[in-house]
Amino acid sequence: MPEEVDTLWRECRKQHSLPTKPNRFAVLTLKALLHRLRCESVVVALERKCGWDTLLNADTHHYAVGLLAREMGSFCTPWCCSIVCCLLELLSEEMCPWELPAMVFLVEALVYLDVRECGESVLQILSRHLWSECPEMRRQVLRGLVVLSQDAVTAKRMGSLTESLVQLLWDADGELVQRTVSVLGFLLSNKDIQLSSPTALQLAEALQPLFDNADSSVQLSSILLFRGVMVTGEKEGKKALKPHVRQSLLPLFFHCHDENHRVAEASGEALLCVASFLKRKDLQKIVKRKELWMFSECLLQKERSRAAEYLRQALPYLESPQEPLREAAIRFIGMAGRYLRGQPEELQDIIEILQGLRNDTSPAISSLALQSYRVLEAAQRAASPQVQQPPDWLCGACTSCPALRGSFWLCCLSSGEA
Repeated sequence: MPEEVDTLWRECRKQHSLPTKPNRFAVLTLKALLHRLRCESVVVALERKCGWDTLLNADTHHYAVGLLAREMGSFCTPWCCSIVCCLLELLSEEMCPWELPAMVFLVEALVYLDVRECGESVLQILSRHLWSECPEMRRQVLRGLVVLSQDAVTAKRMGSLTESLVQLLWDADGELVQRTVSVLGFLLSNKDIQLSSPTALQLAEALQPLFDNADSSVQLSSILLFRGVMVTGEKEGKKALKPHVRQSLLPLFFHCHDENHRVAEASGEALLCVASFLKRKDLQKIVKRKELWMFSECLLQKERSRAAEYLRQALPYLESPQEPLREAAIRFIGMAGRYLRGQPEELQDIIEILQGLRNDTSPAISSLALQSYRVLEAAQRAASPQVQQPPDWLCGACTSCPALRGSFWLCCLSSGEA
């Protein structure tokens, strides 16, 4: 502080027995102001929730500011809205030292504001801080965007943020990803917002890893959003989107067996949409009838050239903590392995993996792994060459005598079948 201010501050402390620390003085001042405004209920609520002590801790200060905003919004809304007007001006500055607590107060107060009136200025502030280096700031911004996106008019203005939001889906922060998916879900439900082809491709790619997210709410939101991408994408971008849609077939099929009923139901609906997108009426029929035990065979019969690719996709599900998903993966792998003739190395790898699963803690999994192991082992033996090249003298004899040639190959076939 400047010297003259510091001198005044010391004199005031002596005369009025004020706390020596400015932070404690600020808290006392805030309490006095709230009492003067007849907002005693806010003071009591913060005391009951230890809010005043939390305000004094640098690490928890912004949480306490959020609590203050919620209580003020409930008991003295007009004052809360007046503060927001000051905060908008404060947050428009380049390097505001109170950015985080100011943003927290703003976001908490949004539910009490008329978004139609101040939505544009709030959106500008949130957009500017979306790529802040502070993870907590980004989380708060996304909380604010979730509120704004629920208003149709404001959501339409947010269409320009779609590409930036898609990039955030790759972030390692689970809470950030969850809120980003929520915002994108609200935006895509707005019929006035059309995804460009490049953004639809990026979104489809970013969403698929989230199908296996540990948070079931992220799983559910990402599956629903993926379905929306297929519906709302531009027509000219459908062809480019096709590989990403095909890539989602197996993950969605496996999650139809998810223990979370809502995830399983959403996966089934999305899988039906994928089958329609790929023009696979045979798969559509199976999914509609909920005859999922036929899905793997039907898929592989027409796409046997992709058997190895599908197998690689299925392998991670053998590590799933959910037994139904592991079981579905083993069944698929056992069936797909039969289409790997001519690929002995990949077939051998699959056999070894199944062999390891025979000791699984689940009796059902170990029994199923053993069955699949035997089927693929038999297929491997059948694929190995059993008929040796006949010697030259026998080839010559067969050439000169057609009857002998027929008898010879008949014997070979019989021995091979045996």
